[in-house]
Amino acid sequence: MIDLHTHSIFSDGALIPSELVRRAWVKGYRAIAITDHADHANYDFIIPRVAQVARLLAERHRMIVIPGVEITHVHPADISALATEARKKGAEIIVVHGETLAEPVIAGTNRAALDSSIDVLAHPGLITDEEAQLAAERSIFLEITTRSGHSLSNGHVASMARKHGAPLVINTDSHSPGDLATREEANRIARGAGLTEEEISRIISQTGAFIGRIFAYGSHS
Repeated sequence: MIDLHTHSIFSDGALIPSELVRRAWVKGYRAIAITDHADHANYDFIIPRVAQVARLLAERHRMIVIPGVEITHVHPADISALATEARKKGAEIIVVHGETLAEPVIAGTNRAALDSSIDVLAHPGLITDEEAQLAAERSIFLEITTRSGHSLSNGHVASMARKHGAPLVINTDSHSPGDLATREEANRIARGAGLTEEEISRIISQTGAFIGRIFAYGSHS
């Protein structure tokens, strides 16, 4: 299992990073990104702390641990600048909290995120053709999520990604131990979104290649 979207106690998660990574390892994970919710009030606090411990946790558990952030409920006009600042603080993966059907996210968030230097648009809800095309052009992952509520639009997201050739990633958006999923559990949810086994295999391969690029050019190199 490769998971690019999880949360620790540094935002609204239940676990400190060390327990989150340990429980992920037991679930069979080979890579995990810790992407706590952030806005202008806390990004400079949480990112350096996760980055500081990520290398040690990776060494101890012999798995990939990536420090990241999820820009959440930030006004669309401010997303791009905050993404840039998050990179400077050490976030190797930038996720933006998309226009999920489960929360009152500001309209225009998806488009602003896709116009920014980010890696994953999480649970993008009823993403439009134009937005999906932009994700394809900019190689930004659209998320298929195992998380209840956010997963309501998985089928639509999968369909739009297929139509426009946008890359997909399967994430858990874990906030507690019970949210972590095995690869088999995640695959079942992906199939429920209408993805074929061939498409799921391609998603896993693309996600692995993305992580390889981080390690080739990022701070872990």
